[in-house]
Amino acid sequence: MEALRSLDASGQVALLFVGLFGLLVVLGSAVALLALRAVADDAARERRRALQRDVRALWLGAVVFWLAWIAGPVGATLAFGIFSFLALREFITLVHTRRADHRGLILAFFFILPLQYVIVGLRRFDLFSVFVPVYAFLAIPVASALAGDPGRFLERNAKIQWGIMVCVFGLSHAPALLLLEFTGYENRGAFLVFFLVAVVAAAQLVQETAARHLRRRPVARRIDRSFSLRAFGLGVAAAAIAGAALFWITPVDPLRAAVMAAVAGGCGMLGELVMRALKKDAGVRWWGNRPSVTGAVGLLDRVAPLCFAAPVFFHSVRWYFV
Repeated sequence: MEALRSLDASGQVALLFVGLFGLLVVLGSAVALLALRAVADDAARERRRALQRDVRALWLGAVVFWLAWIAGPVGATLAFGIFSFLALREFITLVHTRRADHRGLILAFFFILPLQYVIVGLRRFDLFSVFVPVYAFLAIPVASALAGDPGRFLERNAKIQWGIMVCVFGLSHAPALLLLEFTGYENRGAFLVFFLVAVVAAAQLVQETAARHLRRRPVARRIDRSFSLRAFGLGVAAAAIAGAALFWITPVDPLRAAVMAAVAGGCGMLGELVMRALKKDAGVRWWGNRPSVTGAVGLLDRVAPLCFAAPVFFHSVRWYFV
């Protein structure tokens, strides 16, 4: 631990990426060996393919994370801006829109989204926090009203506004974490992103595992029959334990790290539940289940928990815990 503390910020972050890619090599090797085993059950083969897709997604995310870090503020905001664009496109292609919504969609994709990330790159965090919830929220219905179509006006604009809040506002807090600095914690924002992803993933894995093995008492049966308060509580507890174990990569003590992690993990699980409700409403099982029609690739399924957890984590770190 003393040797780690003696390294400068660049050395510590470099060691983080060495450890991250090392874990992915081990995981990828284990999955490759597992794929060599013959399986007769169709369900088992489907689970294996899903695991392989998840490992590929982890590799892609890790590489993008690394490239964003070495490219600096411009590279980080550009990389996550592309992710936001693809996620928002995926969201919009699976919800009903009309011709009159085109002005609002152009405003969302080509003005609001890039401007949000420019503000992040400039580290104007106060403006960044209110730009989408205030200015973009009001601008979208104005653009829609100018199109002159009052049909289902509230519903149409709410869909666009919700897509911007999740895919742009929520996801833009990830590069904001990369650029966030505190006294004595300069140039170490990558640790905060890693901490967030790790605790949210721990909460998701434990919650899903508990949901499969515990007696189910679903809270929202028509949305998700596996989501129960017991599984949710175990997920929050797992996030807190993971956060306390990783406190040394944060600027806070173990207790505050555990609380931050519990909040982030809980928000990620609740965000996943909300996105499942949206998928039910859209009549799809996965955001990317109709790629030949919509061009969707399932990106939103993978980043949905972070879209909810990242804003709460960012502001809790910035205002309450550090």
